[in-house]
Amino acid sequence: MDLSNLKPAKGSVKARKRIGRGQGSGKGGTSTRGHKGAQQRSGYERKLGFEGGQMPLQRRVPKYGFTNRNRVEYKAINIGTLQNLAEKLNADKIDIPTLLSAGLISKNDLVKILAKGELNRKLEVHAHAFSKKAIEAIEAKNGTVVKI
Repeated sequence: MDLSNLKPAKGSVKARKRIGRGQGSGKGGTSTRGHKGAQQRSGYERKLGFEGGQMPLQRRVPKYGFTNRNRVEYKAINIGTLQNLAEKLNADKIDIPTLLSAGLISKNDLVKILAKGELNRKLEVHAHAFSKKAIEAIEAKNGTVVKI
């Protein structure tokens, strides 16, 4: 056996369809596109969601609900999480860069501190928003709340 004898496996290579090369080929005339209609013409591009003329799903299903364009999304962090982070880092001040480096928030997140969990130490907490109970819990341990 040598390189001159190599051939692809039987049935693995198909001849391509030669479309539009005369009637004798069996694929002349309409070039396998059928007669008339958008799909037969050049430049045809099916619309997104087109279902062959059937009413598309996005038009069949009714619209509902409301999206408030002025809504402000906060990343919620509980004081229990702050307690764990403060113990781990042995810190008495927790601010946005600290939360970023701990992987709790992303670069552009706004942070809101919530009151779930226990706080056992005095902390200075910097965030964009606080719940009333979170403020009470932090100040009960003589900590300070700083709104950014």
